[in-house]
Amino acid sequence: MIRLLLVDDQIIIRQGLKSLLESKPDFQIVGEAENGESAISILEGFANTQAEGLKPDLVLMDVRMPVMDGVAATEVISQRFPRVKVLVLTTFDDDEYISQAMRFGARGYLLKDTPLEQLANAIRLVHQGYTQLGPGLFEKVLSPLLHSATPKPSTDLPGLAELTPREKEVLRLIASGASNREIAKSLYITERTVKNHVTSILSRLNLRDRTQAAIFANSCLSLLENSPK
Repeated sequence: MIRLLLVDDQIIIRQGLKSLLESKPDFQIVGEAENGESAISILEGFANTQAEGLKPDLVLMDVRMPVMDGVAATEVISQRFPRVKVLVLTTFDDDEYISQAMRFGARGYLLKDTPLEQLANAIRLVHQGYTQLGPGLFEKVLSPLLHSATPKPSTDLPGLAELTPREKEVLRLIASGASNREIAKSLYITERTVKNHVTSILSRLNLRDRTQAAIFANSCLSLLENSPK
């Protein structure tokens, strides 16, 4: 069962989402909030209770809301409640909203015209640790990583050639959505070694976090597969 907290300033939207998502047997709506500040208060309330079965696994977050918007709330939630994943669901496909939300810890960004089945599958995948972006949004997030003042050859991407064979293996697994523990098990190394590799990858590729690494890796998966191992 995936426990959801719905955050949207429009009650009609929240009621509609609740009705649609509760039609799925693996979803449970455990709370609703009209803005980011209210969502954080609700999560703090859950954090102070022993009722583990009621705590949200995932927040379905709107962007533009009064008091505290979804981007600011996402940053706070990622810091205070790292086990709670945030999936943005909004009508706005503004480049800045997308990049900020992902940078502040959102695990996905979808538009409200996303069909129910696709939304449901995205929720399940984000819950499993994957990153989800709606149609056309992938390019908006990826664009800053692929454009620089000096054009790069189409056969390579910035920093990719600097990665060691082991780092490329780790990056391939990050692209698949594997956690550090899963990567360690797959490569027969310790989680601490995996963390060291991830830190090195982010530094070599000039990326901010693991989410950007996953997006970068998926964009150049064919190059990774064909690179020397």
